[in-house]
Amino acid sequence: MKAKTERPVSQFNSELKLRGFKVFQIENDSNATRIYSRKDFYKICLTTGKSVIHYADRSFDMDGTILFFGNPHIPYSWETISRTYVGYTCLFSEEFLKVSDRSESLQQSPLFKIGGTPVLKISEDQRMFLNTIFRKMIDEQGTDYAYKDDMMRNYINLIIHEALKLQPSQNIDKQNNALVRVTSVFLELLERQFPIETIDHPLSLRSAQDYAKNLGLHVNYLNRAVKEVTGKATTTHISERIVTEAKALLQHTNWNIADIAYALGFEYPTYFNNFFKRITGTNPSSLRVQEV
Repeated sequence: MKAKTERPVSQFNSELKLRGFKVFQIENDSNATRIYSRKDFYKICLTTGKSVIHYADRSFDMDGTILFFGNPHIPYSWETISRTYVGYTCLFSEEFLKVSDRSESLQQSPLFKIGGTPVLKISEDQRMFLNTIFRKMIDEQGTDYAYKDDMMRNYINLIIHEALKLQPSQNIDKQNNALVRVTSVFLELLERQFPIETIDHPLSLRSAQDYAKNLGLHVNYLNRAVKEVTGKATTTHISERIVTEAKALLQHTNWNIADIAYALGFEYPTYFNNFFKRITGTNPSSLRVQEV
């Protein structure tokens, strides 16, 4: 794996990062959903069609109109089955929506949290009402109104509160074992941190506490779930995955060891050397010499 240069940022992504939000109609901007960073933005979709949504360890077979809530800290994918798929999407950062540090984190919301209800079945009357809100948002984001951001926050919160009044969809495949669910999400989030492709964006999640904070969980609960389900500690999973990535970087790039250490989140190369030797029994430089 060679070190890669970063791709130029698209106009769509630039606007999204600058404003902290973007709203668009799916049939008019279908490619847009594939070029934003899921690590930074929450997502609300109002769509009509047939699809399968894989969200953490659950799958949702949906047909008709649904309202979907995507959390950037929880892995998900979307398979469109229908030939035609219409609706609206709103992307926004938590920083944009929260005007005060005292506001409750979105990760605690029943719509966004692990084990919550990210997919809701929508009736025709509800669809018409939500369509109106999304159209107002699209119209408003193109204006120069001084308080546009406040209006957009109000619209997003209105959608969220409307969703909280709805009953969960009846065709959700429920997972009763909460520990299995938490462990599955942790392992998927761990894997999403890799591969490391550039030293400009070093690994940011390196401890059990980091992952627990990202997932909106208490670290003791995360550790208990992972240990009970897998038989290994959370820190062991993290360390083993970092070592696997370190070996790949040592074998398949020309990065020096200091760069590799930095890319993997180590402040000093000596910390990386000691970590690598503790896990593997050998020094990083020895592995590189063996592979040459």
